[in-house]
Amino acid sequence: MATQANAAMPAVKMYATATCPYCIRARQLLTHKGVTEIEVIRVDLDPAQRRVMMDLTGRHTVPQIFIGDTHVGGCDDLMALEARGGLDALLAG
Repeated sequence: MATQANAAMPAVKMYATATCPYCIRARQLLTHKGVTEIEVIRVDLDPAQRRVMMDLTGRHTVPQIFIGDTHVGGCDDLMALEARGGLDALLAG
């Protein structure tokens, strides 16, 4: 069941590249859950942002997803969060 988008939904930010299938899959899940706005930071277009991403997360792979102030991790982490039933609660704020 999709989460309804509302003003209380925390901001979603994703470090990504254009051709990354995991980035596309993560975006599809978030959209399915009712997220209407995702701030996508393209590390393939701005290599300095990859360094920022690595400093924030300690990881070098994309996607790296933040919901509000919470670092969810990559696509597999997002899917695992959904499987555990935690994604809706995180999106609800």
